[in-house]
Amino acid sequence: MRFILKNPRLIYHFLFWLLAYIFWIFVFRNKAFVLTRTITIQFCYLIFIAANYYFNTLYNIPSFLDKKKYWQFGILFLLAIGITALLRVPVSYLVTVYLFKISETHFDYISVFYNSYVNIFIWIILILAGKMISDKIRSEVYISKIEKEKDTNELNFLRAQFNPHFLFNSINSIYGHIDKTNKPAREMLLTFSEMLRYQLYECNVEKIELDRELNYIKNYISLQKSRMDERIRVSSCFDAIDGNSKIAPLLLITFIENAFKYVGFNEREENFINIRLGQNEGKLHFNIINTRDNFSFRTDKSSGLGIGNAKRRLELLYPDRHQLKIEGKDDRFEVDLILFDL
Repeated sequence: MRFILKNPRLIYHFLFWLLAYIFWIFVFRNKAFVLTRTITIQFCYLIFIAANYYFNTLYNIPSFLDKKKYWQFGILFLLAIGITALLRVPVSYLVTVYLFKISETHFDYISVFYNSYVNIFIWIILILAGKMISDKIRSEVYISKIEKEKDTNELNFLRAQFNPHFLFNSINSIYGHIDKTNKPAREMLLTFSEMLRYQLYECNVEKIELDRELNYIKNYISLQKSRMDERIRVSSCFDAIDGNSKIAPLLLITFIENAFKYVGFNEREENFINIRLGQNEGKLHFNIINTRDNFSFRTDKSSGLGIGNAKRRLELLYPDRHQLKIEGKDDRFEVDLILFDL
C-alpha cells in the first residue's frame, strides 16, 4: 500500500479503470439482467480491455507505431484483441453455466466471440486515442515551456553582454589613467585584459588550438610571477608544441592555478613551481611540481575542488585517452598528465 501511495501514476491508473468500470455498469446495463450479472460481465471486459491497453502502450506502440512500422503494429493490435476475445469465450461460458446456473444449450460461442471482439476493439481505440491526444497536449505544453525558457535565457544572455563590454571599457579607462612611466602596471593590465577576452569570447568551444591555450597559460604565469615573492622560483618549459593541435580549453590551467595557490614558503629550503609541457607523437605531456605549505593546504576547505572538477572533465572529454597521476607529499605536490591521440 505504501508503494502505491509513493507512485501517483499507479493511483491515477487505478482511479481511471475504477471510473470506467462504474461507467460501464450503469450506462451499458442490460435491464433484463440482475445487477450482479452486469457487474460480473463488465469486470471481465475490464480485465481484457486493460490487458490490451497495457500491451499496446508498453510494447506495441513504442516498438512499432513510434518507429513507423505500421504493418507490424496493426497486425499485433488486431491479433491481441483476437486473443483476448477468444479467451473471454471460456471465461464467459464458466460464468454463465457455473455462476449464474444457465443451461449451456443457450450459450452461443460465436456470438460471444464476435461481441467481445467488437467491444474490446471499440474501447481500446477510444482509450488509446484519448491517451495519444493527452500525450500530444502535454508534449505541446512542455515544448512551449522550453521555448519560453529558451527565450528567457537568450534575453538574460543578451543582458549579460553588457557586463563584459562595461568591464573592458573600464579596463581601457584604467589603462589610460596609469602613468605612462609605470610600464609594468600597464603591461599587467593589458595581459589581464587579454586573458579576460580569451575566457569570455574564445573558450565557448569544445576544443581550441593549443597555441591559443598556451598563450593564455603564459599570460597567467606572467601575472602570477609579478605578484609573488621573489624567493619563490617559477620556471616553465614548453617543448616542441604543435600549435595547431587542439585541446579542451582551460583544462591545464586548473592544475597551474592550484600550484600558485598552494605554493609554500620555507626560508630554509628552496621554494619553487616547475611547469613543463611537451608534445611527442600525438601525446601531450604536462607536468607541474610545487613546494607547498601542508598546513594551509589542509585547512583550506576549497582545496581539491578544482582538481576534482578537472578529473571529471578528463573522464568526460578524454575517456581512455588520458593518464593522470597526482602525488601529494608533506612538502610538495606533483601532477603528471598525459593526453593521448591529441
